[in-house]
Amino acid sequence: MPHKYTDKQYEFIKNNAKGIGNAELTEMFNKHFQLNLTVDQIKGFKKNKKISSELDGRFAKGHIPANKGVKGMQKANITSFKEGNRPHNYAPVGSERINSDDYIDIKIEDPNKWKGKHILIWEKYNGPVPKGHAVIFGDKNRRNFDINNLILVSRKQLLILNRNKLIKSDSDLTKTGVIIADLYQKINERKKSI
Repeated sequence: MPHKYTDKQYEFIKNNAKGIGNAELTEMFNKHFQLNLTVDQIKGFKKNKKISSELDGRFAKGHIPANKGVKGMQKANITSFKEGNRPHNYAPVGSERINSDDYIDIKIEDPNKWKGKHILIWEKYNGPVPKGHAVIFGDKNRRNFDINNLILVSRKQLLILNRNKLIKSDSDLTKTGVIIADLYQKINERKKSI
């Protein structure tokens, strides 16, 4: 229920507002007039009557902070992890997950290093994937990890394969698409040289 302020109450707030926060002013006001107004009521009254406390919320010049000389967290607190504890979502090395691109990743190292399962399988048989290359699924099925379905292509080949829709639902057709991509690449190189 709205409070109707008397002239004495208005004068009290006006005379005592300077340099005092709203909570302290409300406490003083309630004690003086034996009322039970909230901080928001006093705050609203001050705003309506354009009464300012002239506080800007900044520390005064020369203020010494409570944590002066303290560097970082000094000791563990109740919210800190205990030594040796693992978070509830910890996944051990070798765990699998499906990433946002719908590829299956395998955790290869702690704390959080993952690699595509198809890349790991290809590398098991052929060694590391060269820089500037990618491993694709020949039949577009991201769950078919047969080594004959995994095809190494350069990033240029992959660009041409995607632009010309040469990745098909059949691994042999996709391998043919890689050869066609090489032909496109050679044609483009010839055009540039002429």
